[in-house]
Amino acid sequence: MGIDLRGQVAIITGAGAGLGRAHALALAERGVKVVINDVGGPARDSGSQSAAAGVAREIQDAGGEAMVALCDVSDEQAVAGMIAQVIDTWGRVDILINNAGILRDKSFAKSDLQAFRTVVDVHLMGSVNCSHAVWPHMVKQGYGRILMTTSASGIYGNFGQANYGAAKSAVVGLMNVLAIEGESKGIRVNSLAPTAATQMTEDLLEPQELARLAPEAVSPGAVFMVSPDAPTKTILAAGAGVFAVARMEESAGVYLPEGKRTAEQLALEWSRVSDMSGSVLTHSAFEQTRRYIAIAQRDAVAEAEL
Repeated sequence: MGIDLRGQVAIITGAGAGLGRAHALALAERGVKVVINDVGGPARDSGSQSAAAGVAREIQDAGGEAMVALCDVSDEQAVAGMIAQVIDTWGRVDILINNAGILRDKSFAKSDLQAFRTVVDVHLMGSVNCSHAVWPHMVKQGYGRILMTTSASGIYGNFGQANYGAAKSAVVGLMNVLAIEGESKGIRVNSLAPTAATQMTEDLLEPQELARLAPEAVSPGAVFMVSPDAPTKTILAAGAGVFAVARMEESAGVYLPEGKRTAEQLALEWSRVSDMSGSVLTHSAFEQTRRYIAIAQRDAVAEAEL
């Protein structure tokens, strides 16, 4: 069965090029009305304006519907204005893909903290601002799909990307909470961890590698993750036509009784504590607390019976 998105409205940030453009075209092909967001404007950055307008024209020339919304996603008031414009024009927002991003790579010791804040503002606060602005509309209509854009740098780390990795890890935390809060409201929230050839990566890879990492190879994952049957609270990694789920998990846990609850005993038990063969998935912070209490109660009783 095909994924039917006809008539839905999607906002894609940073959609003037690269992954955002690929996501926009993929959704438009399925009958989605697409809002092409990018930075810039006539007085500031005509290049970005032309890029966003160019993507909108591509969609319109193919018979689809698209509009351009130029604003910096780290500007809360500008984002609020963009969402108001979309609601005035199309009456609803079904899909938000938080894709806008920048790089300011440098080793942590050499990092400029203002540049660090700028990266966090765009990636994290941009996702916060856009998600917060569409949230009441999605709640009102009882339906919504939000897709964060994380990165392997945020999940696993990457040299010289402390700012980017911190921001990309943070959006996973945002996803986790919004997925829980949105579950009863028909809102599903996921993250995409793309590996693609974009303006941010073109200087880092060989030409034959870049060819495999076309943004279009990632966008099927984005389409699925904002579809009606999408999961929620899930990280989809994608690149070069490969798709995988990344997740946070814990080892089963080892109880240390009060008399042995020392750093030295933990060191002795480390092989058991770090054994991931019986790993568990935890759906919320409170669920983790309840699980720890259950383990402690069970093992305390067993310890007392020895």
